[in-house]
Amino acid sequence: MEQLLRTEMETSREFGVPTKTLQGTYIERIKQGLIMSNKYDVRVANRNDESGVSAVLAASYPALMAAAYSPEFLASAVPLMTKAQPHLLTSGTYYVAYAMDDHIVGCGGWTMERPHSGEVEIGLAHLRHFAVARPWTGRGVGRAIYDRCAAEAKSADVTQFECYASLNAEGFYAALGFRTIKPLDVRMTDELTLASLLMERRLVTQ
Repeated sequence: MEQLLRTEMETSREFGVPTKTLQGTYIERIKQGLIMSNKYDVRVANRNDESGVSAVLAASYPALMAAAYSPEFLASAVPLMTKAQPHLLTSGTYYVAYAMDDHIVGCGGWTMERPHSGEVEIGLAHLRHFAVARPWTGRGVGRAIYDRCAAEAKSADVTQFECYASLNAEGFYAALGFRTIKPLDVRMTDELTLASLLMERRLVTQ
């Protein structure tokens, strides 16, 4: 990637393009996935990531869920699902993957508390609010975030992960080693429920 930037900078000098302009354009192209770079890192999220996480959720969920849910359902559900959750951002166990300029390209985490009920069961943790920006899918971002979750959860004596997967996400979690237990209706509001799948995976401890 650095070599490509140097080459473009050298070419730009011949045509009088300012270096700052080129660097800014290059970063924007990275963000949009127009330049295929696998360079990203994973860090603990914080409250300042709210807009970036919401942007990833909004860019990912509607498109991916369209194959599994009706347009009418998504019109009501998507606005509820694509907002970053402040309690997750400040939990210490929610993570973001970021590329150049700290641009967020993926998110996800885990909690000991069961979604919605807040119930805690010893040794059991729950994956929460995973998403990857569409230009970055297929580049290992989701798996990198999961691996961070698994490593941190093991250090907290977690022996099993559970997740409420949307119907379209079954393949993603299966690739991470999860197995489908049963269909599950997740209540979003008094009038709205999300058809989901309860999936689980044992964590191997050393």
